[in-house]
Amino acid sequence: MKPYVKRAKNDRNDAEAICEAAGRPDMRFVLAKSEAQQADGLVLKVRETLLGQRTRLINTLRGHAAEFGVIAARGTSQVAPLLAAVAAEASLPPAAKEMLALLGEEIEHLDGRLKELEAKLLTMHRANAISQLLASIPGIGPIIALTLAIEIDPKAFQSGRHLAAWLGLTPREHSTGGKQRLGRISRAGHERLRALLVVGATAVIRHASRADSRLAGEWLRQLLSRKPRKLAAVALANKMARIVWAVMSRGEAYRSPAAA
Repeated sequence: MKPYVKRAKNDRNDAEAICEAAGRPDMRFVLAKSEAQQADGLVLKVRETLLGQRTRLINTLRGHAAEFGVIAARGTSQVAPLLAAVAAEASLPPAAKEMLALLGEEIEHLDGRLKELEAKLLTMHRANAISQLLASIPGIGPIIALTLAIEIDPKAFQSGRHLAAWLGLTPREHSTGGKQRLGRISRAGHERLRALLVVGATAVIRHASRADSRLAGEWLRQLLSRKPRKLAAVALANKMARIVWAVMSRGEAYRSPAAA
């Protein structure tokens, strides 16, 4: 509303600015969510918070263990071998072993909580018809499909291109004098959804490198032959966003080009 507010800041001018902005034909509005949608989204946000806490604890465990010469590879699957190596290290002070074991217990506790939340999210996914349709798109699993079904209203966008632009998956444009200049993606809109689509696109590209893969179409193979993998992942995420809008708008499952 700031561009429509007059010089003096008071309630009357603010109300006038709101009315002026609301009367603009091209003004975009944020759709209000129901309490049920907010509750479903809270489950996803809590899972994301717990994932971040587990990652920080694992990094803390690896860092402190490395200070005593106990080195482990990255990844959640390496926590158990690291704790076993810490317990078997005879030269490690007892206080250090106790604190590292405490970190391991906290990580194990978070693993249990995350498994409970993932089971709950899987149940929510099976009960959501739109989420099941979105899961038919290559690169979109139950968690991503459920997030898209909760966070996106297809009626708020005129086309899939508008959704991709809202997610920040389109190039930032700085054109003038009839000369088009395109830069990096704008990164506007919903950061979490954009990150999930890029992760899903990266998984598709990883499996597409196999000779017997059915996920790689001719468009993706040609793109990978001339562009870096990360750039191709963003381009594929843009295409996935447009497919998501089409699936949600039409209420139909995804059909691959070969089967269409």
